[in-house]
Amino acid sequence: MRLNPYSGITKAYCILQAVSLSMPPYTITYFAVRGRCGAMRIMLADQDQEWKENVVAFEDWMKGDLKASCVFGQLPKFEDGDFVLFQSNSILRYLGRKHGAYGKDENEAALIDMMNDGVEDLRVKYLRMIYHEYEAGKDQYIKDLPGHFAKFDAFLSRNKSGFLVGDQISYADYSLFEVLLNHQVLCSSCLDSFPALKAFAKNMASRPKIKAFLDSDDYKKLPINGNGKQ
Repeated sequence: MRLNPYSGITKAYCILQAVSLSMPPYTITYFAVRGRCGAMRIMLADQDQEWKENVVAFEDWMKGDLKASCVFGQLPKFEDGDFVLFQSNSILRYLGRKHGAYGKDENEAALIDMMNDGVEDLRVKYLRMIYHEYEAGKDQYIKDLPGHFAKFDAFLSRNKSGFLVGDQISYADYSLFEVLLNHQVLCSSCLDSFPALKAFAKNMASRPKIKAFLDSDDYKKLPINGNGKQ
């Protein structure tokens, strides 16, 4: 009987390969809130991707070791194998490029970036109100919402596909949808005067994989924001 000197190595390689194939390709390190990871989780779910969550307790974050290892001293941290990325919008763009959600050409990609920048402007206003002006500023913030929503509604009205740009979903659609979900909790009637925006939110919520994710305990158990305001 002839022995194969590489048989043990081959078996070990097969085991490692099987373990690798069974592990989620992505890892998100973040707090136990939806927060800045809301849109990327919805996007990953809709794109039928699996991911692992490393949940960081606030007390551990305050110790400073993890914070010091982050490029800008902030979470989320996103890992794709050995590739590590920070900044939530950069992560969304990366996933958009990787999963075909970044338009069909450079012009569409530029418009998608433009719309996501607009979403980010609104998100920053929302977070400022939630974390710094909730008691004194919530009512005025809700009164000002039509001025913000009208811009997105007008842009959506010009594109009959139901998406922000082109005829296929983009990372900016996930970002806008997640912001709208938060605002509908803040004010349930906030989209009533914006038919295109309301239809957009309804259509996104009805996508089978998004609906399944929004109905899951993993999603429902997470508060929207870290301070409990919504």
